[in-house]
Amino acid sequence: MRPLDLDHYIGQEHLAGPGAALRKSVLSNGFPSMIFWGPPGVGKTTLAGIIARQSGRPFYNLSAIHSGVKEVREVIERARKYEGELKETPGSPILFIDEIHRFSKSQQDSLLGAVEKGTITLIGATTENPSFEVISPLLSRCQVYVLKELSREDLLQIVSQAISTDEYLSQREIQLDETEALLRLSGGDARRLLNLLEMAVLSFPETAPVIINNQLVTEMAQEKASLYDKNGEQHYDIISAFIKSLRGSDPNGALYWLARMIRGGEDPLFIARRMVILASEDIGNANPTALVIANSCFDACASIGMPEGRIILAQAAVYLASSPKSNASYMGIENAMALVEKTGDLAVPLSLRNAPTRLMNELGYGKDYRYDHSYRDAFAGQEFLPAEISGSRLYDPGDNVREKEIRDFLKRLWKEKYHY
Repeated sequence: MRPLDLDHYIGQEHLAGPGAALRKSVLSNGFPSMIFWGPPGVGKTTLAGIIARQSGRPFYNLSAIHSGVKEVREVIERARKYEGELKETPGSPILFIDEIHRFSKSQQDSLLGAVEKGTITLIGATTENPSFEVISPLLSRCQVYVLKELSREDLLQIVSQAISTDEYLSQREIQLDETEALLRLSGGDARRLLNLLEMAVLSFPETAPVIINNQLVTEMAQEKASLYDKNGEQHYDIISAFIKSLRGSDPNGALYWLARMIRGGEDPLFIARRMVILASEDIGNANPTALVIANSCFDACASIGMPEGRIILAQAAVYLASSPKSNASYMGIENAMALVEKTGDLAVPLSLRNAPTRLMNELGYGKDYRYDHSYRDAFAGQEFLPAEISGSRLYDPGDNVREKEIRDFLKRLWKEKYHY
């Protein structure tokens, strides 16, 4: 069902439509290495295939989930041999890497030399922001193209084109009575849309007319839906169960939901990123080391990748689940944001302002500021809030061993002002 040329490619008019820059470079066979960034099922892989077919160059396809440095080097070696051959088609072989954001730093490094020398023309596809997921040296050598979500009209056109041009579907008598369920359950993913269409058609006997309506599509989808869809409802439900298990101090529940996500092919950096947030939001100063562990987990997963990354994720998950919990810092910044929203941009007290110029000094900037280290216990007890909100207590330490120490410390200093 994939279109074979740009004229039949649906959507992404800003890239592939008449007069678009990418279309011109493809038709002239003068395109650079590039990265396609966009949601699932909007045509990244299809566009890469069309570019390869249009250019006539050798085309190698790797998936970052199943491939590593070894496979990349094998492709680069084949491309080097191609360089020495007499060939009618100009340009280097194309290496397409799906889900390139899953490649670790070392795996991405293995591409760098070949891309820089022009041994291969890289086309990467990613659903994640390449600014964060692709190493800077590689990113600087690629043109990033952003693919947009497909519109309702695009999706309906894709269905219509599949029915009229696909070798199998074009032989069937297909009647589209209703399309709302097809569009809703596909979530804008053309691949899922065509899978739903195929499932619906195959539910009818070969010789019978096919009548597609919302009830039929919904029943088919419920019957065939996978246990974990990393881009659908299960994605959000299971990450929610995982985070709530960590917050609820249950390492067993956390490990179970972690395993479900790993088995379903979830991005390990997505899981690690959520744990970094939880380490601050739900543990905070009850155990400050939790944030260090979570951040180290993210860095290690980015460097090592899967499948070994599952071990690091599990270690961090168990540590976070087994840590004392406090949301005091989180509530503190929420209280502060609400106060700022309520009171607006209050003036900074003159004593706290910097006075780098003579005029500022004459205006009283920095006057009466007391350098805390010049006082006993490095504490001068001065005012740090605007006068209008003086005495507003925004941070309330949690009821755990570490924050009880913090409360006692603040109470000694600020008992009268903030009533700790």
